[in-house]
Amino acid sequence: MSWGNLSRAGGLDLTGRRVLLRPLVAGDFEAWAEVRVRAHDWLVKWEPRPVPGQPDATHDRRVFAARCGARERERQLGTGYGFGIFVGAGGKRFAGEINLSSVQRGPYQNAYVGYWIDEALAGNSYVPEAFAVLCRYAFEELGLHRLQASIIPRNRASHRVVEKLGLRDEGTALRYLEIDGVWEDHVRYAITAEEWAERRADYMRKWILPDD
Repeated sequence: MSWGNLSRAGGLDLTGRRVLLRPLVAGDFEAWAEVRVRAHDWLVKWEPRPVPGQPDATHDRRVFAARCGARERERQLGTGYGFGIFVGAGGKRFAGEINLSSVQRGPYQNAYVGYWIDEALAGNSYVPEAFAVLCRYAFEELGLHRLQASIIPRNRASHRVVEKLGLRDEGTALRYLEIDGVWEDHVRYAITAEEWAERRADYMRKWILPDD
């Protein structure tokens, strides 16, 4: 690939104007766990509850390493692509995650995008930049046709991400996912390869290419 470099995990480092996306590895445990613990209340209200009895990666390095390994196997199988979001000089500060999941081929060529950001770094437009970088990878390298993000209506921070990118609102799916123990409605946003091609120059100029 002409716009990324091989990462420590054997995948790609994908770069935007200010963000670096790369697969998480076992050595990221301390930085990841620190953010997950500190921003716990900010994050978990938007996430599914853990499966009862499931080990907690936040407090167990071995579980986190297994999580990284599972993401790597998904990448090798072409079913999912998980990335940590890193910011700052040299992309050294862990900021959050963005993932392509449930990649489906055949006539659908679709994947789902999920993301989260450290509360301390929210409001800096790091996530829309990461989303634009991921779109480039998904459409231009993976050859997908459609990406979808589903957001709880009252989650204004996540809505601002897709609004900044101009993703299309496809309507509200009632009781779509069980989040924190409640079946929540979700607004579905999407972008297709045709829309990416139409907006590519704008996305590149705003989110990906370095400032002149």
